[in-house]
Amino acid sequence: MLFGRFLPGATPVLNGDKLYLRAPEINDYEAWATLRAVSRDHLQPWEPTWAEDSLSRDGYRRRLAWFERLRRQEHGEAYFIYLRRNDMLLGGITLSNIRRGASQCGELGYWIGKPHAGQGYMTEALTIMVQHCFATLKLHRLEAACLPENAPSRQLLSKAGFRSEGLLREYLKIDGAWRDHQLYARLATDRG
Repeated sequence: MLFGRFLPGATPVLNGDKLYLRAPEINDYEAWATLRAVSRDHLQPWEPTWAEDSLSRDGYRRRLAWFERLRRQEHGEAYFIYLRRNDMLLGGITLSNIRRGASQCGELGYWIGKPHAGQGYMTEALTIMVQHCFATLKLHRLEAACLPENAPSRQLLSKAGFRSEGLLREYLKIDGAWRDHQLYARLATDRG
C-alpha cells in the first residue's frame, strides 16, 4: 500500500507536545479534502492556483505520488499535522528541494486549515520540523519564503528563529500571478 505507516524506509512519525506529524496516507483523503475545501478562501491567496480537480481523489493521489518521489529521491519529506488528543488533521508541512554536498539546505512550505489558524499549532509543527531537519536529517540551513503581506506567516517564521534575508523578485506564481516573496532562513547554529 502506498504510504503505509510501517513501510521500511518510510518517513518517520514526528512527535510534539500537542501534535504529531506523519506522512500522508491514501486513507487521509476525506479528512484532507474536507479541510482544504472549508479553508479554500483562507489558503488560495497564498498558494499556487488550485487545479480544477485539486480536491478530487485523483488530485490527491497525484499529490501522494509527488510526496513519494520526494522521499524516495531524498529530495524532501511531506507531513500532515495532527492534534494528538483526537487525531484531527490540522494542516501540512513539507520539506523540499533538499540540497546536499556543500549546501546541506532545504526549503519548508506549510499550510494550516482555517478552523485551526491562530491557535499556535503551526508554531509547534514548525518547531518539530526544524528539530527533525537539523538533528535527524543533518541539514545546516532551512529556508522558507512568504508573501510580504502575509503577516501571520512572517510572524511565525520570526517566532521560530528564522531571519529575513531579503526580497526574492517574482519568486513564485501564487494565485495566478508571479509574486515577490520575502526569504527567511534559519541555520543549525542559530539559537532560537
